[in-house]
Amino acid sequence: LTCSGATFEKARRRTLASLVEFRISGVKTNMWFLQRLLSNDTFISGSCWTTFIDDTPELFTVTKFRNRAAKLLTYLGDLIANGCQIQGQVTAPGHGLEEPTLPTLLDAHGSAVNVTTAPPPGWRDVLLKSGPAAFAQAVRQHKGVLIMDTTWRDAHQSLLATRLRTHDMERIAPITAHAMANAFALEMWGGATFDVAMRFLHEDPWDRLDRLRALVPNIPFQMLLRGANAVGYTSYPDNVVYEFCKQARKHGVDVFRVFDSLNYVENLKLGIDAVRQADGVIEATVCYTGDVSNPAKHPKYTLEYYLDLVDELVALDIHILGIKDMAGLLKPRAARLLIGAIRSRHPNLPIHVHTHDTAGAGVAAMIACAEAGADIIDLAIDSMSGVTSQPCMGAFVSALEGSEYDTGIPTESIAALNSYWEQTRLLYSCFDPGVKASDTSVYTHEMPGGQYTNLLFQAQSLGLGSRWNDVKAAYTEANRICGDLVKVTPSSKVVGDFAQFMVSNHLTGDEVVSQAATLSFPKSVVEFFQGYLGQPVGGFPKELQAAIIRDAAKIEGRPGASMEPFDFDQLRRDLEDKWGPGSIRDVDLLSAALYPTVFDEFQALRQKYGN
Repeated sequence: LTCSGATFEKARRRTLASLVEFRISGVKTNMWFLQRLLSNDTFISGSCWTTFIDDTPELFTVTKFRNRAAKLLTYLGDLIANGCQIQGQVTAPGHGLEEPTLPTLLDAHGSAVNVTTAPPPGWRDVLLKSGPAAFAQAVRQHKGVLIMDTTWRDAHQSLLATRLRTHDMERIAPITAHAMANAFALEMWGGATFDVAMRFLHEDPWDRLDRLRALVPNIPFQMLLRGANAVGYTSYPDNVVYEFCKQARKHGVDVFRVFDSLNYVENLKLGIDAVRQADGVIEATVCYTGDVSNPAKHPKYTLEYYLDLVDELVALDIHILGIKDMAGLLKPRAARLLIGAIRSRHPNLPIHVHTHDTAGAGVAAMIACAEAGADIIDLAIDSMSGVTSQPCMGAFVSALEGSEYDTGIPTESIAALNSYWEQTRLLYSCFDPGVKASDTSVYTHEMPGGQYTNLLFQAQSLGLGSRWNDVKAAYTEANRICGDLVKVTPSSKVVGDFAQFMVSNHLTGDEVVSQAATLSFPKSVVEFFQGYLGQPVGGFPKELQAAIIRDAAKIEGRPGASMEPFDFDQLRRDLEDKWGPGSIRDVDLLSAALYPTVFDEFQALRQKYGN
C-alpha cells in the first residue's frame, strides 16, 4: 500500500482510510499495527524519536477485526443465491411489501403525542418504588380491570410460528410506551420466543430484552417461565433455573408467570423460589383444562381440584395468581364459577387470566372473568388477536368502556397501534398457516393455541396436511391413553408427538395400548413416561408406562432434585476455547446450558455473517 498527499496529515489520513477499507483473510498481516501507529497522538504530531516503536508497547496490542461489512455482503450474497433460509414458511414471501408506517398517536385533545419524550409513569414505576408485594396489592386495590398485551409474545407465537423479529417490535416500542402506559404489563419474553430467536431468527433473546427495555421504561415486562423447565423442554439442574431468573430480572423482566406443564406443585415451587430470590413479581399459575361447569364430562379436573391447587400456591406466599387457559376451554359459565370461587376464598389475591380464542368465545369468557373478580386480563392487539391467539383487545376494551370495569386504555390508542400491526402481519404472512376461523372442536381435542398452528404446519411438512382432522382425532386419543393430561409446553409436545406417531403409523389408541411393548415411541413420549417432566395429576397409567419405558430408568418426584449442579465455570472454559477468550457473557452461558446445540449453531452463524 502506497499513499501520498499534499501534507503529512493528508497522507496519514489517506493511508489510514485505505487500511480500514482493506479486508485480507487467510494470512497474517500487520494491518492492526499500522492502524494503531497511524492513530497514535505522538506519530500524528510528528514528534517521534528513533526508539519510538520500542518505547510504545500499546502499538502491539492486537486488535481483532469483526469484518462486519464483508460478513454482511456474504449474507446478502447467500440470500440472493439461495433465497430466505428461515424455516417455517408455509407460503412464498409476498412481493412489493414495504416497511410498516408508524402511526401518529393523539392525546385526549387531538394533538399529536411526541413519543420521543419520556413516556407517562406506569405500573413499573409502582413496582420499582414499592417492591413486588406492595405492587401486587396496588394491583388488587385498583378500580377497573387491567390488561396485559400479549402481542410481543404469545400472539405471534400462536399465529405466526413465533417468527416476529426484534426490529419490528423495536420500531413500535416508543409509541407503545405512551399508548399502553396504563397497561399492567407487556408479555414479551420467554416461552418459545427464547429458542426460536436463536434457532430460526438468528437473534439473541437477551439482546431483545435489553433493547426493548431501554425503549419501554414505564410498563412492566412479563415473561413465561416453565417452572423447573425454565424456557426449555426438559428439566434442568436447580442452579440453572435460579441463575436464569436472576439474569432475566437483571436484564429487565419484572413479572414472571411461573407454571408447570402438569400442574406439578414440586416443579412450581422451584420456579417460585427462583423468582423470589431474583426479586421478581411471582405470578404462580394454574393451567386450566377440562370444564368445571360440566364435571360429569371432566371428572378429573373439577372446581374442587382447582381450588385445592390454588390453596397450595397461596400458601407459598405468591404475589399474583395466574389462570392459564392455554387451549381456550374456559367458557363464560365456567369462568364465573372458577374465578368467583377463587375470589370468594381469597379476597385479597390478585387474579390474572390468560386464554386463547380458538373456539371464538374468548371475549365473552374474559368479560365473565372480569365481572367475577379477575384483576388482569390477557388480550392482543386487534389484528394480532382471535382464533389461536388471545381475544381482541379493542372489542374487550370497548365492551367495558365507561363501566366499573373500564380498562383505562383509550380505544384511539388501540386503533393507532393496530394500524401498525395490520401492516406488520402482512410482512409475516408467509409464516401464517392459514387458520381462518374459529374451531369449536378444541373443546374435544383440547390442543393449546400455540400448538394448534405449529402442529398444523408440522402435519403439512410431514405430508399429513390432508389428514389434519385425523391428527386432531389422534391428539384426543393420545391424551386419553396418557391419562388425560394438563396440556401445555412441554407436556403438549408429548401429546402432539404421540398423535403424529399414531397417524404416521396408522394406529388407533387401542392398538397403541395393546402393542406398546413392541412399538418404538418418540423420545419425548418415552421420557415423559420415565418422569422427566414430573408427575401428572392422578399419576401415570401404570401398564402403559411399563410397556413404554421397559428397562429405562424411572424418575420419582421432581426430576431436577436428583441432578448435580451445573458447572458454569467449565462451560465458560469450553465455550471460550471454541469461540475465543472474552467472547462469552454470563447470559451466553445460560443460552448454552439450556440449548447447547442451538447455541453452537447460532454462534457459528454469527461468526460467518455477523450480527
